[in-house]
Amino acid sequence: MAGEHSTVDRFGGVLGPAQRERAWAELGEQRFDIVVVGGGVVGVGTALDAATRGLKVALVEARDLASGTSSRSSKLFHGGLRYLEQLEFGLVREALRERELMLTRLAPHLVKPVSFLYPLTNRVWERPYTAAGLFLYDTMGGARSVPGQKHLTRAGALRLVPALKRDALIGGIRYFDAQADDARHTMTVARTAAHYGAVVRTSTQVVGFLREADRVVGVRVRDVEDGRETDVRAEAVINCTGVWTDELQRVSGSRGRFRVRASKGVHIVVPRDRIIAESGLILRTEKSVLFVIPWRNHWIVGTTDTEWNLDLAHPAATRADIDYILEHVNTVLARPLTHDDIEGVYAGLRPLLAGESEETSKLSREHAVARVAPGLVAIAGGKYTTYRVMAADAVDAAAVDLPGRLQPSITDRVPLLGADGYHALVNQADLLAQRHALHPYRVRHLLDRYGSLLHEVLDLAKDRPDLLKPLDAAPDYLRVEAVYAASHEGALHLEDVLARRTRISIEYPHRGIDSARQAADLVGDVLGWDEAARAHEVDIYLARVEAERASQSQADDAAADASRIAAPEARPRLEDLIPR
Repeated sequence: MAGEHSTVDRFGGVLGPAQRERAWAELGEQRFDIVVVGGGVVGVGTALDAATRGLKVALVEARDLASGTSSRSSKLFHGGLRYLEQLEFGLVREALRERELMLTRLAPHLVKPVSFLYPLTNRVWERPYTAAGLFLYDTMGGARSVPGQKHLTRAGALRLVPALKRDALIGGIRYFDAQADDARHTMTVARTAAHYGAVVRTSTQVVGFLREADRVVGVRVRDVEDGRETDVRAEAVINCTGVWTDELQRVSGSRGRFRVRASKGVHIVVPRDRIIAESGLILRTEKSVLFVIPWRNHWIVGTTDTEWNLDLAHPAATRADIDYILEHVNTVLARPLTHDDIEGVYAGLRPLLAGESEETSKLSREHAVARVAPGLVAIAGGKYTTYRVMAADAVDAAAVDLPGRLQPSITDRVPLLGADGYHALVNQADLLAQRHALHPYRVRHLLDRYGSLLHEVLDLAKDRPDLLKPLDAAPDYLRVEAVYAASHEGALHLEDVLARRTRISIEYPHRGIDSARQAADLVGDVLGWDEAARAHEVDIYLARVEAERASQSQADDAAADASRIAAPEARPRLEDLIPR
């Protein structure tokens, strides 16, 4: 019953092989208050929200945590400065509050301040106009935990970003937002939900809905690794599948209350030394804005904003998308970027609520939630930054189907795993480095990925000091991180490790190919892969990289999509439930 199931899981939020098998049994044997469908940030946030209200919760995801939009964003927690121009003050204020919570209380180990320079090009109106917008940004909450705006002359702006052409600006304004590794953040929210008792299971696809009369009373799921199926019964089902919202709605047989359109956003990754700068950039384009975002030893440059009507699981970047980004960023760079500079490319789909405008950049970033049938709630739209608010709204909408009184949301006071003790460990980084014979820089890097879970990671290397060596051809990551991804973080395939638990697939020119065999051996030791399975995982991953590279040389979406979907799926029994 609602309100009677608050618990802390005995696995402590570990998503590993033992937990996975137990979770399958629980899905079939227990009756849940809520089943959440979708392992993106909104889905895992909903599971955490419901679990911490004392509800009995299950979350199922057909692929991997954050395998869709939630690993392919601009990796920013931001108020949405440009939404001020659209007069969406409520959305900006809400997002800034969420950014503040992440930086200070909920995820300081994962979410960090990031500086941006806004170059000014008009001497008359632009500085007061932009300053007024940034003043609103700051007063709405933007300057609580990060510095406020700072005005710069042309000389000052060029000192901050020497890479700019001198004639590309007449001055600038520096302001701050925040950033995070989106896939790692989403996975940590999922682990936190599991820590508070949610049953979290990936590679578990909804293939049908259970009904009693006109009421949805659960889902039928398939383990896409081995083909097993079971029924999962619940008082309410919440559809948090993002760009798949309409597809799942059709599977349920219920008529949706809103329509979701997919907008493709492409980003490129280039080495840090290709753009000499101490700050990121935000540039106006004729359609939207373009970000140049500091990302460890790299820059992320993007994004595009175009409608996408093809394969939802594997959106493909085209040559035209990449050319668009290069053309626009090169208008301001003294040393232009070329295709040869690109280390990685990724494409993601934004789930936008369909509106009257045909231009996707003008579709609403607001979210919508609806009880589309008794026992079935759907939520879509929104933006990564406001996932926690969306999750609370989704659980509130399911209240009418739950027995007992629903407790209020408390996730604004629930730090994510790894947050508690993080600041003290940062102060102790030198001592930790001595204890584990690591460079202090390495320890700080690990702390910003795992927070106080660092001890769990390093404990795996107690009897295997070789695990504290870097992965082949990916020196930013230790071998123990691949092991931990499989033993604690729910990774089931090589792709999960190279594309999401680490970001090797976009941070190195080899896109993970040169690390694949060693990573497969490390993960295979945890998951029990034989030699044939290890070789198969490597082959699947190499085919993914080859298909992505091929798609990025195509001229249009149709050709790029055909190239990308030619690669086999890592999860062999996934089905397209709505054939196109």
